[in-house]
Amino acid sequence: MSDDEVYSVPPLPPRYRFRDVIWGDSGHADDRVHVEFFTNEKSVKERLQLYFIKNQRSSLRIRTFNLIIKLLTCILYVVRVSMDNSYICASGQRVCTNGTIHRKMDPVDFHDSPQINWDAILWVERHFVVWICQVTVAIISLAETFLVQYLSYKGNILQQIISIEFLVELITTVPVIFTIFEPLRNLFIPVFLNCWLAKQSMQKIFSDLHRVMQKNQSALAQQLLILCATLLCLVFISACGIQHLQRGGNHHFGVFESIWLVVVTLSTVGYGDVYPDIWPSQLFMLFMICCALVILPTQFEQLACTWLERQKLGGTYSSHRAQTEKHVIVVTTTLQSDTIMDFLNEFYAHPMLQDYFVVLLSPCELDPTMKMLLQVPLWAQRVIYVQGSALKDADLARCRAQDAEACFILAARNYADKTAADQHTILRSWAIKDFSPKCPLYVQIFRPENKFHVKFADHVVCEDEFKYALLANNCLCPGTSTLVTLLLHTSRGQEGQASSEEWQKLYGRCSGNEIYHIRLGESKFFGEYASKSFTYASFHAHRKYGVSLVGVQKDVIGSTIQLNPGPRHIMRNTDLCFYMNLTKEENSAFILAHPNQENNNSQPRLPQGTEQASRVASMIASVGTVALELQHTRMMGGDGGVGRQGSKRAHLNLPKGLNIQSLQKRPSIAPVPAVLESNDVQINVFPESESETDDDDSSTESVDSSNPDYVRGFPPVTPYVGTSPTLCHLSREKRNLCCLELCQTCSHCSFISAKDYEWDNRIIIVAADYASNGLYNFIVPLRSHAREANSLNPIVLLFEQSPDLGFLDTICYFPMIYWMVGSIDCLSDLLRAGINLADNVVVVNKESSNSVEEDTLSDCNTIVSVQTIFRLFPTANIITELTQSSNMRFMQFRANDIVALAISKLEKKERQRGSHIYYMFRLPFAAGNVFSASMLDTLLYQAFVKDYLITFVRLLLGIDQAVGSGHLSCMKITKEDLWIRTYGRLYQKLCSTTCEVPIGIYRTQLQSCPELSSKKTNHKSTTASLHLGESEDMCNGGNNLTPERQEIIQMVKCRMQSQGLPLEEYDESSDKRTSVSYAIINPNYDLKLELGDIVYLIRPSSLSPQPSPLMDERRLLKEQETIEEKRSRFATSISDHSLHNGRTPSEPSESQDNLNKPTGGSRIPVIYYDSDEEDNEICGLSPAQLDVLPSIQVDRGTPDFTEDIKYMDASTDSSPTDPTIHNVLS
Repeated sequence: MSDDEVYSVPPLPPRYRFRDVIWGDSGHADDRVHVEFFTNEKSVKERLQLYFIKNQRSSLRIRTFNLIIKLLTCILYVVRVSMDNSYICASGQRVCTNGTIHRKMDPVDFHDSPQINWDAILWVERHFVVWICQVTVAIISLAETFLVQYLSYKGNILQQIISIEFLVELITTVPVIFTIFEPLRNLFIPVFLNCWLAKQSMQKIFSDLHRVMQKNQSALAQQLLILCATLLCLVFISACGIQHLQRGGNHHFGVFESIWLVVVTLSTVGYGDVYPDIWPSQLFMLFMICCALVILPTQFEQLACTWLERQKLGGTYSSHRAQTEKHVIVVTTTLQSDTIMDFLNEFYAHPMLQDYFVVLLSPCELDPTMKMLLQVPLWAQRVIYVQGSALKDADLARCRAQDAEACFILAARNYADKTAADQHTILRSWAIKDFSPKCPLYVQIFRPENKFHVKFADHVVCEDEFKYALLANNCLCPGTSTLVTLLLHTSRGQEGQASSEEWQKLYGRCSGNEIYHIRLGESKFFGEYASKSFTYASFHAHRKYGVSLVGVQKDVIGSTIQLNPGPRHIMRNTDLCFYMNLTKEENSAFILAHPNQENNNSQPRLPQGTEQASRVASMIASVGTVALELQHTRMMGGDGGVGRQGSKRAHLNLPKGLNIQSLQKRPSIAPVPAVLESNDVQINVFPESESETDDDDSSTESVDSSNPDYVRGFPPVTPYVGTSPTLCHLSREKRNLCCLELCQTCSHCSFISAKDYEWDNRIIIVAADYASNGLYNFIVPLRSHAREANSLNPIVLLFEQSPDLGFLDTICYFPMIYWMVGSIDCLSDLLRAGINLADNVVVVNKESSNSVEEDTLSDCNTIVSVQTIFRLFPTANIITELTQSSNMRFMQFRANDIVALAISKLEKKERQRGSHIYYMFRLPFAAGNVFSASMLDTLLYQAFVKDYLITFVRLLLGIDQAVGSGHLSCMKITKEDLWIRTYGRLYQKLCSTTCEVPIGIYRTQLQSCPELSSKKTNHKSTTASLHLGESEDMCNGGNNLTPERQEIIQMVKCRMQSQGLPLEEYDESSDKRTSVSYAIINPNYDLKLELGDIVYLIRPSSLSPQPSPLMDERRLLKEQETIEEKRSRFATSISDHSLHNGRTPSEPSESQDNLNKPTGGSRIPVIYYDSDEEDNEICGLSPAQLDVLPSIQVDRGTPDFTEDIKYMDASTDSSPTDPTIHNVLS
């Protein structure tokens, strides 16, 4: 028999099938059985139990009715007492209806011979109506009691009868029913005891309310209500008892006198004006006092326990407050005072958030520091602590998460396992999203690979992404960490203003700059620049208002922020403008500095002979001044100029033959064009590394022309889900995994140290515990397509643990990236990694802390290791990441450093003034040598008000790339660039040539040796040597080296000799601090530039679909053969002009020199006056210069007339007979 036959259902017999056809379903009625369920609930008892006990709502009604009955009984007793005055003798003696006789005696006589009237105690007078009501209520109450007792019977009747509640019920109801018999009509019954039964009913009602209304009543409030009810019951019972017993005494009490006596007695005051005069009353008061001493302490103990538990659990944000007020929730594992204070300071720094409340939700108890913090009046009224878990709906309901304006989920920094901390964060975010889907989520997470789990959140900050990107940018642009940290912190720029040091005043004042936004049509800063180019608006807004326009966002669905989109972007009224300023525009007042400056009559007019030239200049400037100026600057040669990291161009040079001393005024700078009209101008754009190199290959393919071994593309292997597509320099061929290890020989490589590789550029060493996926964000900015391929720095990853294959598969596509196993605590590992060849040493904070007991010591191993490197290699530029920002003061620690001690005092003063960034003056932080990842927390906090800030910073650091958006870069001011003189003129020069927007300066200034050294020693003459963020010994000779320093040098050299490394690589400089470095954000227009200044720039993007007006020199080289004839004709005209000025043909003129350089298109010599926008000076052409115009032949046959520009700048005091040509460029 097969399995199918075993388990198959046999067919029905034919007769059944025929019946199914005839009768259908009705034919089976005789076979079916109707089954009733829950028949046990159909009996009368079960139905009564369901109504009186089991059903929540009906049970609540029964208990409420019972409470009303008990209170009505007490009210009727009070009414009866108020009406019972038959025992009062108005005229000596009165016979009562119950036969009692009362005679008022003198208190002294009664005290000597007391007489107790027992009949007055046993019998009372009742009004008929009151008696009827009492009997009726007693019958109902007794019937209800017996019914409930029957329904709640569980087999032990004795247990139910002996209960105190049942006995009190019998005492207060059965005798009342017996008064229907005439002899017992006026019998006294203590029905006032029903108040105690009312109290019990109230307690049961509380539990029913919780079940019915599904609301958690505060346990503390419930205990308070029970305590108050207990006190009222004691007072009411005592007052009623003493009032009735005093009927048998000499002094009869009314209701109010009885209450007065009880309150005074129980409060131990005892005035003595009212007192019981018979022993039954006195005995009763003693009994009630004993009862109070037994009952009240128990109640107070329960209340105290509830209060303590309430303090541990925190408060509850009521639903009423949630509907009328606004609040945000902060969810974290542990409430650390530093983290919470940072949040509160940043959150409440915004004026719009002053009325918000902050609810702190944490499963841990408050530590003493947080308890004291929340008791400060400033925070006590704003901050509510709730102990609970975000995974429990009840705790989220206590926080009113469904009504919250936002929920911040902060990662726990005290976790040794960051992955576990992220897992907790992920579950919390899921729980809150499930409980309150409409609540905006602001999530902080550690690992980038966990970010896609919380992608649904409104804002996510991944610490490793920002941390490693910031460290990478610190290697490219010194002090980037300081720049970004200060931009993300709220400040008014008042830090350091009380200092006597000028650099501290400047640094502190500029630290108040932040990122703000405003719509162009609503702005006074930028409203006048509608229909103008972005660079024009940026320069003129900085020149006029001191604000730096750095980005825009179009009012188009799906558009993103664009940092410095370049002059191709035309400002519209609907554009969102992002700018840097001390405060937002809405909080700014506009005061005209020179009230008469707009008076047209006060401006000097041009000479008559120059008006025509000025019109020509305006016309030419509107169709390509930027491109022509750039082409001119490219032809000025490579001698000096603005040095850039990985850049060869020098576009800020003076023209040949001119110098600063030969000019009667500062050289003019081309004006920034309002609109770039490129209809007749051929403009090409290439990546920076192509446009800045001298190679002839101008291909725009993915092949990197500057290095044939590299290509441009997107990394084929990414370490985690959610990486942003970034265009990078990649190796043409995938590198072998065995070749990635720096000091391990293989069949392809026999090098054993960094020295053997003989790299052209200095290396970058990164020291970390292990290969984190976040290192991908460190590599990408350093291999960005925007950098020149020949300027890439080798990267050496120094790990304490070997990386996994997944990480190696990721980095094998990037050029010049190596790894080795070692520790920064080992000198041999540092030497093999090439620390003597390193430009930067990046030390990532160790996650395995050796201090679990004290969080502030979590950085101790990193600090000591970095200090060791600093002492061994004082000239190494070490960039360190710490956990605690307060530990930055220990970096580059010198015990007797006068400057460090002075800054420590300044830090204490700033802390006392209430500054949130009091650590900003610490020299390692100001120089960008140290930062704390906790400083990035403010990025998440400010995102509540500035929802664009996270995107802005990601673009600025290069984590993301957007079409049309620029990137952060820098340039160094050299000696040849000092002719620009001021930051404002540099702003104009950059905007009019390369379209770059400066945003700040990284300045290094020297300090004299006696001021900085702890011991005053005689030094020889010093030699200035600027190194960014380094403390160099600027005093010549080796006599300044201490014995300790000499011992260190000897030890290092011995180790180098044992490894076969050349000894001359080691720098024997002293470790004494001789310079101070700091970042200046958005300086004033008139700030003087200094030698060695590094200017932070936002460079236009080469990824824009529309090309930026930057010319490519190599493309012009290819067109050289087609324009030789036109160039010859133009050279002849220039030669005639040189003869006219007294120059012999044999003397090489500047224009002739520049003619040897490649150009493109037809040549158009442009002569125009410079308005010199920075100081409103007027420059024109002298008659001698105008005479040259007829001799110049202009050929406009070709539409792409991309030409060099001739700048002729004559001062206003030049005479026709003695013309002074300030700037003539061919």
